[in-house]
Amino acid sequence: MPFTTLIAADELAQALAAGAPLVLIDASFDLADLNAGAAAWRAGHLAGAQYLHLERDLSGPKTGRNGRHPLPVRADFATTLGRCGITPASQVVALDRQGGMYAARLWWMLRWMGHEKVAVLDGGVAAWTAAGQPLVTAAPAVNTAAPYPDRTPLAATLDAAALAAQLGRVRLLDARAGERFRGEVEPLDKAAGHIPGALNRFFKDNLGTDGRFKPVADLRADFQALLGLNSASQTVHQCGSGVTACHNLLAMEHAGLGGSLLYPGSWSEWSSDPARPVATGDTP
Repeated sequence: MPFTTLIAADELAQALAAGAPLVLIDASFDLADLNAGAAAWRAGHLAGAQYLHLERDLSGPKTGRNGRHPLPVRADFATTLGRCGITPASQVVALDRQGGMYAARLWWMLRWMGHEKVAVLDGGVAAWTAAGQPLVTAAPAVNTAAPYPDRTPLAATLDAAALAAQLGRVRLLDARAGERFRGEVEPLDKAAGHIPGALNRFFKDNLGTDGRFKPVADLRADFQALLGLNSASQTVHQCGSGVTACHNLLAMEHAGLGGSLLYPGSWSEWSSDPARPVATGDTP
């Protein structure tokens, strides 16, 4: 059975022990220290896990008007996937040390490329070591492949113009912390506040106290309360730069609420244009 949303540490350990041909990708990162993720990977990672860097591997060039972590050109990301040995047949497991916030970005991007067999390690490296599993420092041997073939995306996006035209007709969920959503602080982007009409769903609310995703029934109830009469396909996710929004997309998919969209540019793109409207406070 392919894993398409989450995989538990014991499930991953069993699959590896059985010799399953998995591709493990460590996407650990720290916005305050751009080298911290790679350093943590070098200090100890799951055997066979390769490392992909958010800004170098999972983002495209920035123009100052397209957000802090714009999506790469699909052909460029296809080359990155081939370098990692990922083919349409691969079962990919994405993981990190930050509650899945960066692993979820990789999960979503693989779906955007048309790849279904990708899951996030629930609880990340902490859950792996808590289960008594080891870390290694040796760099993995990689069987590279051709660039990933062009396939029909399993995840959809919309751009700023399309979102602006649909404000009030779609359910917009903002994954940032509440103080940033309300406009009380803004440490990263050009303006404080949120896109008019957005509701706040802090991505960390998807996790329990153990750092793992909440049970499916709890996630489904949480998101259905936010969606109201809107369907998943009428729901758009955003955050600061299109990263943590993917955590909410993963949580919804895991809860059986698939089909929502990502606004990749998110607040960093929206707020770069002073002509776009801005809201503050708790109200949409």
